[in-house]
Amino acid sequence: MTTYQELLQLKHQRAEKVKQGKELLAKKDFAAHKTLMGEVDELNTQIEAVEKQLQEEGIDPATGKEDTSKAFGPMKGAEETGYQKAVKALAAAARAGFPKAKSGEMMNEGTGSDGGYTVPKDIVTKIIARRDSKESLLGEVRVINATAESGSRTLKKRSQHTGFLTVKEAAAYGKKATPQFDRVEYKIEKRGGVLPVTAELMEDSDANIAAVVEEWMGDEARVTVNNEVIAVIATKEQQDLVDLDGILKAWIGLGSQFRATSKLITNDDGLLWLSTLKDANDRYLLNPNPADPHELRLCVGPHVLPIKTYDNDTIPSADTKIPVILGDLKEGVAYWDRRKFTLTHSNTAVVGDLNAFEDDLILWKGSLRDDCTLWDEEAFVYGYIDSAAVAAAAEPDDQG
Repeated sequence: MTTYQELLQLKHQRAEKVKQGKELLAKKDFAAHKTLMGEVDELNTQIEAVEKQLQEEGIDPATGKEDTSKAFGPMKGAEETGYQKAVKALAAAARAGFPKAKSGEMMNEGTGSDGGYTVPKDIVTKIIARRDSKESLLGEVRVINATAESGSRTLKKRSQHTGFLTVKEAAAYGKKATPQFDRVEYKIEKRGGVLPVTAELMEDSDANIAAVVEEWMGDEARVTVNNEVIAVIATKEQQDLVDLDGILKAWIGLGSQFRATSKLITNDDGLLWLSTLKDANDRYLLNPNPADPHELRLCVGPHVLPIKTYDNDTIPSADTKIPVILGDLKEGVAYWDRRKFTLTHSNTAVVGDLNAFEDDLILWKGSLRDDCTLWDEEAFVYGYIDSAAVAAAAEPDDQG
């Protein structure tokens, strides 16, 4: 049984690491700060899980005392919430092998014969919350809830807005250059994966079965989105920015219509390289934002570039090529979120090295549906810095 003392210990550990993080920022040790914040994120996940478990046991996480109004089950005399009902429904479906819904019980649009069991909306909300709680590129792009399997949107690019004309009273509207509009089309695709679970899980509590689904599908959805966003960005030709001057040239080239809402996005390799840049007075160019020490910015003369870094798993480097994305991805990339997850089950399937029958496992096949497309390709620059070339250029010339 989870104890309130465990929760207090986890919160104490988090507070200590946050304190250490502030000290690292003061020392301008940004790489160590990034690593430490990753540990804080992991503690946040553990704290969230413990708080959830305490609530399921009828304990208020804020006080450690019994809270009958939030306890699971009719024994406490409280009416079940929608989420609690969804947990019971999901657990029952898991134990029954995720049966396909009968006609009228669920929407099967575009799912075909393998549509499987549609995850209840209250569980989907938890899955999406987990998807968005960790390091996710979804916060960088335009998210559009898609209500159909395919469709399109009319887009007028930010650079094409020309403003209204002055019109006198009772006068006819004058003609202006024909406005330019683009159509952005989407087509929802199914993405899926497999999770092996033991038969013993089916004997566990409803809450634990739901927790496995939420954790697995939430984390897989997050990585799936990250991969899709990177793939769409990579449809643009990658530019060799060469050095800091090249970054500034690309930044200015975005134009005033995009610079005000733009940032520089890179990975840990990029953070390390940016951390070495100094001005003529040997002062570091990368510094924390005084208004928010958790935010970094690159100050080069009159230009201030907000910096956002992700780990190398989220935005990978290609050998010595460090990715550098400049611009406003909310204007550049669209993620079409169907917010639909399905599950199927097999105790006989063979997937890769996994043999459900021989290994006495149950294979869950989970699917989500979404799409990711370019929105306005002028809104960002997809570039890179070649760390090997930069290092070679910095080598002293021994000739002569």
